[in-house]
Amino acid sequence: MKNVALIFTGGTIAMKVNSKLQGAVPSVTPSELVSTLSDVTEFDNLVPYDFSKLPSPSITPEKMFELKTLIDSILIDDAFCGAVVVHGTDTLEETAFYLDVVASSKKPIVLTGSMKNASELGYDGLTNLVSSIKVAMSPESIGKGVLVVMNYQINAACEVVKTHTLNLDTFKSFEFGPLGIIDDDDVIYFRSTTQRRDYRLENRFNENTYLIKVYAGMNGDLVDFCVENGAKGIVLEALGRGNIPAVMMDAIRNARRNGVEMVIVSRCYGGRVLDTYGYLGGGKDLVKSGCILGGNLNGPKARILLMSAISNGLSHEEIKVLFSP
Repeated sequence: MKNVALIFTGGTIAMKVNSKLQGAVPSVTPSELVSTLSDVTEFDNLVPYDFSKLPSPSITPEKMFELKTLIDSILIDDAFCGAVVVHGTDTLEETAFYLDVVASSKKPIVLTGSMKNASELGYDGLTNLVSSIKVAMSPESIGKGVLVVMNYQINAACEVVKTHTLNLDTFKSFEFGPLGIIDDDDVIYFRSTTQRRDYRLENRFNENTYLIKVYAGMNGDLVDFCVENGAKGIVLEALGRGNIPAVMMDAIRNARRNGVEMVIVSRCYGGRVLDTYGYLGGGKDLVKSGCILGGNLNGPKARILLMSAISNGLSHEEIKVLFSP
């Protein structure tokens, strides 16, 4: 039986409530989690790696870069069949998508976490860990890209989003549903990923790619601020089909004149953006001004992809192809 790497980054799964601080804080070590797993399962092929003890709001692109480097060094070894990354849920979908964008191995990489800490009734950490290990060990998971496993469901990193602040069933693929499930000892896939692309970008990042959510009555001040502070790329979570208030257009054109790559996605939960509308600030106006339509990626994922594309030195036309359906 080949090994599975368990890479611990931190998160709720490794927390307990501290009565003095009156809040959940990192308390459970990777070795303790692995020991508990060994007591309740028959896994004897788990190799733990203590990457960090960070809550997920503290995970940065630099940490994602380091995590990818570590995963590469592990999965190049034929003794390992896959890796499970234990991660806080707040930014889990962003780390998962980053790893998918720069993926170089066909071996399964699975991200998981928990919605409840180890002090709470109904702690879901161990269940999610066991499910993730089974998915990482399954031959059916090879070549499916980076996966997110929570609450007995398998989702693709390119599709999944965190949808609820509390529910255990928080990670969902709104438009397409899960790839599969874990049922007892069986890993069952219902479908392949519908929109995953084999990006294979180099493991590079920058800190100057921004995400701005558009709202009614918004002006271009935030866009101007980002440009003045050295933005390389900006993702706009636009309205509806991919439209913005007309008053923002001067800032958009100025950003493009300054070489800032602009990607348009929708703040809606489902559907893709398209240059349907020709009015000032409509999708067609944005495309004519040099903006790139981001398909049905959400804002955080589009930012990850744009950041990676810019850091890989892709041209405007190459970035446009990268985001095309």
